[in-house]
Amino acid sequence: MTSKPTLIDRVNHNRQTLRWEECDYAVAGAYFVTICTHERRRLFGSISDGVMTCNALGRLVEHEWRQTVAKRKSVALDAFVVMPNHFHAILFIADRTPARRGVLPYAPTVGVWQYAPTLRSPSQTLGAIVRGFKGAATARVNALRRTPGSPVWQRNYYDRVIRDDEELMRIREYIKENPANWARDDYNPSSW
Repeated sequence: MTSKPTLIDRVNHNRQTLRWEECDYAVAGAYFVTICTHERRRLFGSISDGVMTCNALGRLVEHEWRQTVAKRKSVALDAFVVMPNHFHAILFIADRTPARRGVLPYAPTVGVWQYAPTLRSPSQTLGAIVRGFKGAATARVNALRRTPGSPVWQRNYYDRVIRDDEELMRIREYIKENPANWARDDYNPSSW
């Protein structure tokens, strides 16, 4: 007698990737990412009068995001915001082909980076960058909370390939205004 699949089995079996199938997430480009906390718990602070105030956990998340450039020389960070239960950021992955090494599309002027050429290193894909950030932030958050092994983030993340300067400016504005729009934010449980 075979048992009926549980809800967990059905959910896990039907999980689909959120990634754009035609996109190579290792190529140079601009990306917008959103990462939500596990069960959308408000872990990182609060918003009052349209201003996000990070608590100690939120400050750890911000610190770990800033560390991304120290750990991955082919990445530049742009606008980002830590929210009570999610995180938005724009990042740029530099061109690593020998002729264009260090060239960032749409990025502010940062000069030419000096580092060894890498072509299609799996550790330099968008997924690897986000995984590295989530792992480092989780370790620091759980150490501070004294909750080893507890989930901090949802399993996946949302991304968008930024296609032009107009879209980049629109997303920067969205990130900047996100705390002021918290009352209407799709990620705010109070607005559901």
